[in-house]
Amino acid sequence: MTETTYAVIFAGGKSSRMGEDKALLPFGNYSTLTEFQLAKLNTIFDKVYISAKENKFGFDCMMIEDNYTENSPLVGIISIFETLKVEEVFILSVDAPFVNKETIEKLLEHNESMLDVIVAQSPSGLQPLCGLYKRSILPLAHIQLAKGNHRLKDLLRLANTFFVKFDEDTPFTNLNHPEEYQKALRTFENR
Repeated sequence: MTETTYAVIFAGGKSSRMGEDKALLPFGNYSTLTEFQLAKLNTIFDKVYISAKENKFGFDCMMIEDNYTENSPLVGIISIFETLKVEEVFILSVDAPFVNKETIEKLLEHNESMLDVIVAQSPSGLQPLCGLYKRSILPLAHIQLAKGNHRLKDLLRLANTFFVKFDEDTPFTNLNHPEEYQKALRTFENR
């Protein structure tokens, strides 16, 4: 029998550049980008959660609410491991809809016990919100939180991190601005 696998969608960002909550924007055949990501990850993982400051979603989902007042992915990671009694979890940002099953499987095939994190690295740089995080990262994450350093790239440099190189940026396209969202909608419709 195989172990239960877990994934978490990070959907708690402020979406200030988008001008509205991107996690709640429609995408594909779904009412929200979050539901689109949830449906995709549910085909790969046994249990999929959503990480955010509060449950702002009008659909049935398993939530992990942040345990701290600060608003950052670092806080999300700490809250996940404080809430779930799991050894590892795959994390994906809600605004990266083109990360597909093949991309995720390529990351997971590098899973080794001595690693704290396995994340994607594309030509434009690290993709810290597309990767497998392990409970062993928690002490380092707490140290960074105490220092007030919320930068995931700094955390990844301190941890035993494996960077999986990808040749293209396209799968990791983030929808930060209205024009990026509109372009992604068109791209998805033409697939």
